[in-house]
Amino acid sequence: MLSHSVVNIAYVVAAVLFILGLKGMAHPRTAVKGNLTGAVGMLIAVLATVLSPEFGLDWIYVLIGIAIGTVIGAVFAVRIAMTSMPELVALFNGFGGAASIVVAAAELVKYFEHGAGAEVNITQMSIATVLAGLIGSVTFFGSYIAFGKLAEFLAVKWKLYPWQRLVKFLAAAVFVAFGAYIAWAYNFSVFSILSLVFLVITALITYAKKAVFPGMQALKLLAAIATVAVGVMMVMQTMGVMTFAANPMDLFWLLVAISALLGVTLTFSIGGADMPVVIALLNSYSGIAAAMTGFVINNTVLIIAGSLVGASGIILTNLMCIAMNRSLTNVLFGAMGSSVQDVDVDEVYKTVKSTSADEIAMMLEMAQKVLIVPGYGMAVSQAQHTVRDLANLLESKWEIEVVYGVHPVAGRMPGHMNVLLAEANVPYDKLLEMDTVNSMMDSIDVAIVIGANDVVNPVARTEGSPISGMPIIDVDKARTVIMIKRSLSPGFAGIPNPLFAAENALMFFNDGKKAFNEIITAVKES
Repeated sequence: MLSHSVVNIAYVVAAVLFILGLKGMAHPRTAVKGNLTGAVGMLIAVLATVLSPEFGLDWIYVLIGIAIGTVIGAVFAVRIAMTSMPELVALFNGFGGAASIVVAAAELVKYFEHGAGAEVNITQMSIATVLAGLIGSVTFFGSYIAFGKLAEFLAVKWKLYPWQRLVKFLAAAVFVAFGAYIAWAYNFSVFSILSLVFLVITALITYAKKAVFPGMQALKLLAAIATVAVGVMMVMQTMGVMTFAANPMDLFWLLVAISALLGVTLTFSIGGADMPVVIALLNSYSGIAAAMTGFVINNTVLIIAGSLVGASGIILTNLMCIAMNRSLTNVLFGAMGSSVQDVDVDEVYKTVKSTSADEIAMMLEMAQKVLIVPGYGMAVSQAQHTVRDLANLLESKWEIEVVYGVHPVAGRMPGHMNVLLAEANVPYDKLLEMDTVNSMMDSIDVAIVIGANDVVNPVARTEGSPISGMPIIDVDKARTVIMIKRSLSPGFAGIPNPLFAAENALMFFNDGKKAFNEIITAVKES
């Protein structure tokens, strides 16, 4: 066993490593090192905790937990494709929220079965337990919705694959079973039956085919008010200020159930274009829930780690909102594209001109500076390596300068395009931010857009449009624009893109990876 002094020193070292890890992950060049630094910090924190004098759990449980977590983590790391990283991040955020719920519930059971020790601050524990349960539940259930929307089996009208239907059905069944267990465990009291009702409603919402339905905003508001009311009741009951016709555990699970409905309704109506913001926000939620859990069990390093994650997530969320020129309130309560007006798509696209790989190769041969703008279509087609190959070929064969313009919210999670291009070993100094790219657009001879849509849509400059004011990459100001898409389908905002029919734009209708392979072949033969 370690002394309290040694444990506290270890916690300080872990906290410093967490901060250094976050700093390292702020840039692609140092991201891997930063990730490893944070992992070492967490290892030190875990070892210090299990070797502390207060730790009375048998080591076998710790080893079992480590073994299970290692296997799950290794499988995910090996099997998950880069295109599935956004939904994986959403899922991991949910796990953090679920862990906070379980730890807070266990501490509450321990308190009422064994009583409070002299060192327990009842006020701190009761308030922190309520917040851990509330935020943890919002995080877990909200992350499931984010995962389902990113994996495209929630709020969709088209036919689902068997695995999508299975996951959707099993998740809803688990929600209902969880509510039924609460009702049974607490002898079908009024509060336990209410928990079942809220979880059944939560399960039913996940079967809706529309992201927005009548009364959703009212449901959000009622759920928010109910969580506050039940939370206050639970604190008062735990502190002995007032007694209600239910034990605090009964109230705790009711709080979790109502928070589940709140998390689902908050996330369900958020559109795909806002997913980078949602991922960052849920990440922040998971950190705040962890910090609250740290107050529940009086663990310093958990409070520090949770606070760091919560604060960094909020900062990132704010940066994402700035990048989209939208407020967080607008993201949470108004899906992008909800104000789309009727537009004659045929009229918008009547001057669309298509091109071929050979024609693109001829244009590239005469270019001096080429810009590549990646979007989610690049991720779907796994074209990042092929994109890099074309850039290398242009630089080596014709000494053309090639740069990449990365929009902050391109893809479906913060930094999605940066991660994909870094995986393909694209030099970091070639990954330029939106403002830098826009300042040099007059010197761009050919801009190749692969799979991006809303982030290059000039309609954003039109007042009153659904994406009005959203900062975009001004590719329409380049001499020639090549749009690589499989069709003229709209982006997440659901609106036409007049860039497709612009005088200086050409459409290359093709899969992203196949398109770049054909261009590479044409350039080699040129």
